[in-house]
Amino acid sequence: MVKVPELFGSMVFNEQVMRERLPKDIYKALQSTIKAGKHISSEVADVVANAMKDWAIEKGATHYTHWFQPMTGVTAEKHDSFLQPADGGTVIMNFSGKQLIKGEPDASSFPSGGLRSTFEARGYTAWDPTSYAFVKDSVLYIPTAFVSYSGQVLDKKTPLLRSMDSLSKAALRILKFFGKTPDRVTPSVGPEQEYFLIPRELYKKRPDLIITGRTLFGAKPPKGQELDDHYFGNIKTRVLEYMEDLDRELWKLGVYAKTRHNEVAPAQHELAPIYSTVNIATDHNQLTMAIMRKLAKKHDLVCLLHEKPFAGVNGSGKHNNWSISTSDGENLLEPGKDLKHNLQFMLFLTAVIKAVDEHQDLLRLSVASAGNDHRLGANEAPPAIISMFLGDEITDLLETLAADKEYSNRVGNRLSTGVESVPIIYEDTTDRNRTSPFAFTGNKFEFRSLGSALNIACPNIMINAAVADVLNTFADELEKVKAADFKKASAALIKREYLAHRRIVFNGDNYADAWREEAERRGLLNLKSTPEALSYYDRPKNVELFKRLKIYTDKEVRARKDILLENYCKVINIEALTMCEITLKQILPAATEFSTVLADNIAKLTALGITATAQRETLETVAGLITDAYNAEQKLSEVQLAVKNESDLQTEADKCYSEVFAAMQELRTYCDRLETVMPKNMWPFPTYGDLLLYV
Repeated sequence: MVKVPELFGSMVFNEQVMRERLPKDIYKALQSTIKAGKHISSEVADVVANAMKDWAIEKGATHYTHWFQPMTGVTAEKHDSFLQPADGGTVIMNFSGKQLIKGEPDASSFPSGGLRSTFEARGYTAWDPTSYAFVKDSVLYIPTAFVSYSGQVLDKKTPLLRSMDSLSKAALRILKFFGKTPDRVTPSVGPEQEYFLIPRELYKKRPDLIITGRTLFGAKPPKGQELDDHYFGNIKTRVLEYMEDLDRELWKLGVYAKTRHNEVAPAQHELAPIYSTVNIATDHNQLTMAIMRKLAKKHDLVCLLHEKPFAGVNGSGKHNNWSISTSDGENLLEPGKDLKHNLQFMLFLTAVIKAVDEHQDLLRLSVASAGNDHRLGANEAPPAIISMFLGDEITDLLETLAADKEYSNRVGNRLSTGVESVPIIYEDTTDRNRTSPFAFTGNKFEFRSLGSALNIACPNIMINAAVADVLNTFADELEKVKAADFKKASAALIKREYLAHRRIVFNGDNYADAWREEAERRGLLNLKSTPEALSYYDRPKNVELFKRLKIYTDKEVRARKDILLENYCKVINIEALTMCEITLKQILPAATEFSTVLADNIAKLTALGITATAQRETLETVAGLITDAYNAEQKLSEVQLAVKNESDLQTEADKCYSEVFAAMQELRTYCDRLETVMPKNMWPFPTYGDLLLYV
């Protein structure tokens, strides 16, 4: 039997291990760095490094790595052994504070958006002491930031840490008005992770899944998710064994894996962790995705993290539950029992409302990707229009404040099932809205637009930056007010800013056509595609925001835009080439073979004087679809090549969406229709029914 408390964090150099292995003064110095963001000295680093090395070797480690998050969207690592030559041809195991603090990976081959030339190779990794080191696969993993030789940011961790610092400083300015002086304010996140599991033997027969992570072809099976019987349904033994194994591996590494269940689509599942500070949550989510993929192989399964691996059923997202708390443990988004008089909460809430409204574009582009374009706006994920759900209680309070009316706190009603043995419960004062992109859910905001494969750093950088900037403007205004007038001035500020930004608040059905029309009347953005969303990245207001908060330079902003545009074009290009290859080498040959079988059958039946009406009609259908599919493939090939030769990156991305992707959809239509008329034994790869409805 697994003893979870003993297992949890057993492979992590966490606070408990530090307390046991570090001298008291060193431990205090390191904790000061972790909790208050203070600088760490080289002397402290040397002692920590030696203790960390000894502990890691006891856990079976032979190497260490500076684990970082370049702009590829996945993590990177270079393993160095602890080995050091000694006298007499022997070796010792050594690890210094300098090696702990700084590494030097080659920076020339990672995406830089023009910040680095290919021949300029040197880059640096810098230890992030606020995220615990851990041992995995006989390697000590040290979470780090990654910058170029000249100091330009080449990763996702560095700007995330900067945004956390900016948010902390801004929030502390507001808290001073309430007589509170915590050491630090930290954003926390609990990223729910959706994923698909399919049999490995079937996956190997699908080149589109292997190359692109999603099915580029596939007709709808007779049964999908129509009966809603998979959601929260009984978990298959094979899947449950995988989930149990996954939990154990994550618990060893200190990941707070909490909830597991079947999701809406067949073969789709979800893992939800307890929240952590946002940089640790980001590390843990990257780790979770890597272990998900690795363990699936052990169970003869494949874990698909693409946002839309199958057409016609729900895709996979990642709900980003964001909140902010003080180092004293106070959640600043906790309304409390007396909402009406919770001025502190109302100030922070209003800041978030203003931030989301003013920076809709940044939130939208932070979740933009070729994969996520398939999800957003469908009846499974929020639309591309960014809006906020606050619930009836908070909205009522804000509306009454705006109208200078008196507000009475709502109290949840008693709910009874009518069964005496079932206890009475009380309803929450607000419902949940699963169609909202940015929904308040009690004491946090759930940003639901993230795709399942996304690194959560970018969305949280945007939220942190937007909220920090607004808090600073609030502080600038309120610091000029006399203490005796603070409450009155705060109430006036809340009223003014809510009236100015309430257009972003929508508590209804975000899927409804009426909302799209209403959102347009309100002047909200509807950025339907990744290229359109990314075009907003380097708008002057956004560049100034990042520079003001010292998160990015103007060059770093434009580099990130170019990296993401280039990635989008490459993904579409790879998908288009894969579709053309599969069509010409597998689908059309199989369809031609079937048409030959039909023609031979018709000839034999005709010779016997038998009318082969069904066979003739089927042959005509297949022959017509072969022609249509071939012509569509030729069109896609021509369009793809023409678009790839565009010299301007934004133009290329725009045309990838409007022309290449449109041509891909046309080709898929004909090929999917061929699948529906061809015998199963002649179709060249497993169908959706095979992949999704396995036992």
